[in-house]
Amino acid sequence: MKITPRTLKGFRDFLPESMIPRERLMETARRVYRSFGYSPIDTPALEYLEILSGKGGEESDRLMYHFEDHGGRKVGMRFDLTVPLARFAAQHINELGKPFKRYHLGPVWRGENTHRGRYREFIQCDFDTIGVKSAVSDLETGLVIHDLLQAIGFERFTIRVNDRRLLNGLLENLGLREQSAALLRALDKLGKIGPEKVAQEMMTVGGATQSQAEQVLQLASLSGDDASQLKQLAKLVGDSELGQAGVAGLEAVLQGARAAGVSTNCLQIDASIARGLDYYTGVIYETFLDDLPGIGSICSGGRYDNLAELYTKQELPGVGASLGLDRLLAAMEELGMLEKVGTPADVLLVYFSDAGLSDYLRLAAALREQGVGVELYPEAKKIGQQLRYADRRGFPAAIIAGDDELARRECQLKNMSSGESSTFPLDDPAAIAEAVKKCAAP
Repeated sequence: MKITPRTLKGFRDFLPESMIPRERLMETARRVYRSFGYSPIDTPALEYLEILSGKGGEESDRLMYHFEDHGGRKVGMRFDLTVPLARFAAQHINELGKPFKRYHLGPVWRGENTHRGRYREFIQCDFDTIGVKSAVSDLETGLVIHDLLQAIGFERFTIRVNDRRLLNGLLENLGLREQSAALLRALDKLGKIGPEKVAQEMMTVGGATQSQAEQVLQLASLSGDDASQLKQLAKLVGDSELGQAGVAGLEAVLQGARAAGVSTNCLQIDASIARGLDYYTGVIYETFLDDLPGIGSICSGGRYDNLAELYTKQELPGVGASLGLDRLLAAMEELGMLEKVGTPADVLLVYFSDAGLSDYLRLAAALREQGVGVELYPEAKKIGQQLRYADRRGFPAAIIAGDDELARRECQLKNMSSGESSTFPLDDPAAIAEAVKKCAAP
């Protein structure tokens, strides 16, 4: 009996035309993270269940994949990369030193309902700074998000920034500080379910009165420039020290971002964002694409100063953010930003006959030394069949060198998009490589 080949709901195979843009996006993220001094790490997919449970809130616990392994240990699959980082830092900080800046690209798992850009297994691209409470690190988180989106190729995006201390300060003034986790989780749903349903959830789940819920929702209606909104926020939080610290944190981020050249179009106050995870304590970020806001936040994060205290007596405050790779790729595909290619190579080298194999191998090696990816077709077939293969795989160019060309020590370079061909000396790989790169250029 044959087993039907299939994947679990929410899990996917990736064909080359899907995997190539994923890898390119991850390479871009690594390059940007490294440019700010972040170093790579990795952690296991499985952790002891006590490491993960209770850290992100009730919803995270509900969505977590967990089980008992063969040794009888209760284990869970990581639902994000931040909680494992807190464990990692507590375990290794003495050898790493402070501050410690890391990036981590890896899969995470959540047993949630699937929809556009959301799956049960997906890649996160995180960067974090551990060991300092500096407002500079809060600001730098926003700057990395800004540079990352620009490096990927976006021009129209908005980084929305808020501060959990501001929200908690307001709740403190309203006598709702003890219910803050439930109330902020409700507020985080504002963009999905609207103010009426958020207010209802605040009353039924968070224990707020209708008047208190309405005062919290006043945050969503704030508008104006930076100075105007900061003034309104300071008034809303009143004499709450926690709330005023949140206003000051926002002001520091905005001033630094403007000094670094980030425009008001790219980074804005949004006092309604709360982030659904319970561990956030300070500045928080969410990033939306102006041309596709409905897909949700594609890069989010913030400050979490108390997460590592569950694992160590050392004070290990942290701040960082995560790029949602799969959601961003779904957005890029919808916006027509992804080129359909089935090969990472730049050029196909057509194979005419076994007699020319040595020349083909020498040319391919010389071109690779020039930084050009070359795929040599593995057997001698009709040129039309090989060129159809090149077209189907999305090669920008093909090199054609039959017996006559080889005898003249030359080759033809065919641009697969335009159909134009040019002749080059076989012994000038630098010139051939330069022409291939022009064919591959957007």
